[in-house]
Amino acid sequence: MPLHTITPLPGGPRLGLWHLTEPVADLWPLLADAAAYAPLLPARADGPRQAQWLAGRVLVQHLLAAAGQPLAPLRNDETGRPFFAGPGPQPAVSLSHSGAWVAALLAAPGTALGIDVEVVRDKALRIARKFLNADELAALAVTKLENTSEITSEVERYSLLWSAKETLYKLAGQRGLIFRDNLLLDLPPAPWPPAGQLPARLYLAGAISRHQICYLRPAAGYVLTYCC
Repeated sequence: MPLHTITPLPGGPRLGLWHLTEPVADLWPLLADAAAYAPLLPARADGPRQAQWLAGRVLVQHLLAAAGQPLAPLRNDETGRPFFAGPGPQPAVSLSHSGAWVAALLAAPGTALGIDVEVVRDKALRIARKFLNADELAALAVTKLENTSEITSEVERYSLLWSAKETLYKLAGQRGLIFRDNLLLDLPPAPWPPAGQLPARLYLAGAISRHQICYLRPAAGYVLTYCC
């Protein structure tokens, strides 16, 4: 099952999801200019990572078509952020992949945006003190888990918060940020629904900007966050 959904979001952005089931050999023919992308494929990527990389670029092609935009080559800048290398103002784009899911966000030129998809796993719980500050950990300590229609397990909650901070990092577009100090989450009280929003702040160069991180479950065992 390749292209899963393309969802128009309020304000004009589009969210694309790709459920990755294809081998690498089946993805190359789907690229409009495969020869131009061949030298850009990460040299150390194994088969699954190559498939994720390729599916991301095919997904972006679908998003451009859905938005009525001409195809443009996708590149990465010095910070690793993807961008379209074409004449004139180009749409803003963000990409993420984890396990069997690839996600992309497309918006108008000049839009700050970020997206992240994560497999739910206990790593985020184990390293929580490396990316969550004291206020965030305190808020989690009083968050109740109610029933199976909500974000119900500690592992899922911490995976969601790791994803939210990854999205904030992409939104900021700067290297050297400290997740505990520059990327801040104002966690709401329980219960947390299976899809919703997390208030967030970016603290950059002494200035604070406020944002809403949208989150959902693209499938069982995964969390996805995005922000424009």
